Order: sequence, then C-alpha cells, then structure tokens
Amino acid sequence: MKLVKPSVVKGTVQAPASKSVAQRAIALAAMAKGQSIIYNIGSSNDCHAAIDVCKAMGAQINGDAQRLSVTGGLTYPAEQLHCGESGLSIRMFSAIASIFDKPVTLTGCGSLANRPMHMVTDGLFKLGVSCSTNNGKQPITVRGPIKGGSIKVDGSLSSQAITGLLMASPFAQTDVTIQVKNLNSRPYIDLTVEMMEEFGVKVDRLPNNTYHIAAHQSYKACEYNVEGDWSGAAFMLVAGAIAGEVEVTNLNPKSLQADRAIVDALMATGATVSINDGSISVGKGNLLGFDFDARNCPDLFPPLVTLAANCKGKSKILGVTRLRSKESDRAATLQQEFGKLGIKIVINGDEMVVEGGSIKADTTFSHGDHRIAMACAIAALRATGEVAIEDAQAVNKSYPNFFDNLYEILTNH
Repeated sequence: MKLVKPSVVKGTVQAPASKSVAQRAIALAAMAKGQSIIYNIGSSNDCHAAIDVCKAMGAQINGDAQRLSVTGGLTYPAEQLHCGESGLSIRMFSAIASIFDKPVTLTGCGSLANRPMHMVTDGLFKLGVSCSTNNGKQPITVRGPIKGGSIKVDGSLSSQAITGLLMASPFAQTDVTIQVKNLNSRPYIDLTVEMMEEFGVKVDRLPNNTYHIAAHQSYKACEYNVEGDWSGAAFMLVAGAIAGEVEVTNLNPKSLQADRAIVDALMATGATVSINDGSISVGKGNLLGFDFDARNCPDLFPPLVTLAANCKGKSKILGVTRLRSKESDRAATLQQEFGKLGIKIVINGDEMVVEGGSIKADTTFSHGDHRIAMACAIAALRATGEVAIEDAQAVNKSYPNFFDNLYEILTNH
C-alpha cells in the first residue's frame, strides 16, 4: 500500500523509458543478424518479459537498463514462452513464433489470463498459420511457417496483433499485404513501421491503411535509443496541471507515441503548457471541462479522468470500448475507484462523462492495473485528506520509479 497526501507539486521528473518502444526494439534486435545495442530500455516488468522470451528463442542478451546488447538469431524454443503480464509481448511474439514449422505455446500470468487473443489468431490463420487458444484466451499455440498473401484484419480493438503480423511478415514464404479495417491506435502502427525500417526492413505504406512487406527481407543489427514514455509521463504532467508545476524531461515532442496527445488535452483545459526541446512543463491553471477523442490513445483514459476530476464542469472522453480488455476493465475500475473519491463518472456507449468536483480521502484499489494505481495517486494531490492505494506495486509493470518520482516533487513529503 502507498499513501499520498494532498500537496503542491514542484520540480523536475525524468520520464521513464517507453515500454512499448523498448519491447519492439528487443524483438527486432532478436530477429536481426548481428549485434544490436539498445540504450535506455528501463526496468519495467514488461521489458523483462520481452527479454526472457527472446532469450528462450535463442537470442543472446546481456546488459542492464541503460545499455542492452542483443545478438540476434532465433531458434526453436525448447519450452513455453512466458510473457508475464504483457499484452503487447504475447500478441507480438505469437506472430514472431509462427516463423517456426513446429508448435510454440505462449502463456502469461495475472490479468493476461483474461485478455482476448482472437485478434492474434484471426490474422495468423489468414497467413496460413495453425493456431489454437483456450476459448479465445491464453495460452495460445501457433505453428508456422507463415505462407504470406493478401489479408484483411480488424484493427478496432488492438494494434498489438497487427504489430506482430508486420514484424513477422519478412519471414513469410511470399509477400504479405495487410489491409487494416477500422484502424484505431494508428500511431502505434506508424511506430512499428518506423522501427522495422530502422532495423533494415522496408514496409510499403499503401492507401486505405494497407501495408506491403516483401518476403525474404532480413532485419539488420543497429544501435537504437529508446525514447521516454509519454504514457507514464502523462500522469506527472497532469500532476503539474492540477497541483503546481512540473517539468518532465526525456520526452520527444515529435514522438509517434499516441499518448503524446495528452498535451492537447492539457491545453484544452486551460493549463499552462510549455513545449521545449526534450521536455514539457505544465503549470496549474483555471481548469475547465474538455472533450477528447481517446480512441487512438486509450491508455490516456486514467490520467484524463484524473485531469477531468479537477476541472470545472463536465468532461467527455470518447473511446470506452477500448478499455474493456486492458489490465483491468478500466471503464469499470475508473468508475469504481473515482466513485470512492467522490467523483461521478457516467458511461454512455463509447463515451465517458466525468463531472469535476471535490476529491474525498479514501482507500483505493489498483485492481492489479498500473495505470489505475497511478491515476489514484495523482488524484490524491487534490483530495481533502490522505488517499491510500492498495496493490500499488502494480506500477512496476511500466513505471517502477513512479512513487519515488512523485514523492520527490511533493512539497510536504
């Protein structure tokens, strides 16, 4: 359990490494010929899971959070691949593991047990891969090889499976063309394509969200620097907007990460926002309710709800259907936990309406969800008294230093 008291915040925080970028970089380096050096991967649980999976598939990996050496070259794993609690890892590596002509089983733990895998099997089936799941959930077993061809896939629920399909496509027997219908989270697909090209594989971007990857291309080793994580930084930026002034460093204002859109939301509320070269500063303002489309960036819902709770009037956030299969059912858990804090949240179809108000002191529960834990902690800065967060260690999934960073900028801690 962690305790957070009402406080003014003031100071500078370094954004953690982006776990979504780091996991992609580790996977690409593991498939590449030669030795890659990846800088600043961080120490999140999800990145450790990606490293373990790649080691099990034969990659040689050494180093630490600051500098990781990866010598690529995948071989058939002698054991199940355990992806921890990482939705990106199990969906991405399921496709990558299908380059083998023998069955590979991937599994995970915790909240991953309830996350759907049908979007993985749908695409792989169409590329000639045999797949089986546990009634649409993990464990998932795949058996290649990938044959290739032209396919259509649904991108409305998750971009992670599409990332896996794109990454595995150079190993297909024939060229692969993927048309994505109802594409949400397009920035994450753009990120995947850009990173594939950094590692030497060409992806042709065609009209109508269509991607063509020529067969028999090879990934090439390179040096890659993992940028800061906008998803984790969003909470600290919101802290500045509601409770003082915070500068977050190690952020690329031109990043392809979808959660960079938090800046747009902060500006819409009337917070003071300064965009610098490599950092963002946010100060408290007379915050007003806002409307925001989060369908491309569903991970922003928790910090956006925290922000909205501190705005005058109602805020409307679009994209609720993207929340049902995260580490928790985030629509329900945000309603429940912020309800304890005295904040009314109403869900109308795909829209969440948050009514700003006074935040009460109470004991909250993370539901094992890192972003719920962080949202409750930041909300506590403006509470009427101390807020407790049970199962606060959930933050280790993406931002192990979150509470250390937060306590360092509290003026009364």
